[in-house]
Amino acid sequence: MSEVDTQPPKENPLTNILVNVLIPVLALGKLSKDPALVDSPKFYHLGPMWALIVALAFPIGYGVWFLVKHKKLNFFSVLGLVSVLLTGGLTLFLWNKDGSIDPSAPILFGLKEASIPFVLGMAVLVSHWTKTPLLNTFLYNDQIFDLKRITTKVEELGNHTPYAKLLFQCTLIFAGSFLISTVLNFFLAQYYLGPDKIDYEAENARELYNKAVGSITWVGFLVIGVPIMAFMMGCMLFLLKGLRQLTGLKNDELMLPR
Repeated sequence: MSEVDTQPPKENPLTNILVNVLIPVLALGKLSKDPALVDSPKFYHLGPMWALIVALAFPIGYGVWFLVKHKKLNFFSVLGLVSVLLTGGLTLFLWNKDGSIDPSAPILFGLKEASIPFVLGMAVLVSHWTKTPLLNTFLYNDQIFDLKRITTKVEELGNHTPYAKLLFQCTLIFAGSFLISTVLNFFLAQYYLGPDKIDYEAENARELYNKAVGSITWVGFLVIGVPIMAFMMGCMLFLLKGLRQLTGLKNDELMLPR
């Protein structure tokens, strides 16, 4: 079996963004109007329940398709599925039978949004003391770095202790990025689902709720995703600097050719 065959299946990032962010946001924003409450309803005014179903169907369907096609669980697909199912279940809990929205929506949805990055951050930290640190899975792995050359140099120079310290510091930085996401996710939910944005007793309360969830999704992708990527780049630069000092190797010797 070739090296290419042994690599885990990868998702196209553009497809991932389209299915997990753009389509759900458009569905929640454009399909949620209740035709019974609109003077001139359009064919795409499906109402809040069907808009929610459409918005959830795409990421769920994509995650199931990926599993069936590749016969493997993809970390981000599983994470997306869990998030989508939590969103759907929580939404049904927050929607009252009379069409109103439970006032606890900001807190509960905020906790839901914060829970996944929090769990990820804790998993990154705890995994440092296991045989498979998540830092290695995401960043410091043999697809990016020449680990054999690096570890050989570390052994030759007797730098085991500072090497271990460097990896732990990078783990803390990486886990810290998820902590930032946890806090931002929670407060985005407070802002968009707060009583100053939504009248929980309005006739179109569910429509307003869906639009708020859509806003949380796309704004979160921008104001959280971009800083987290910058944080990860900073972690990469910190790791490279530390490895250069410990091994005497240059960047092109530390990293594999792309």
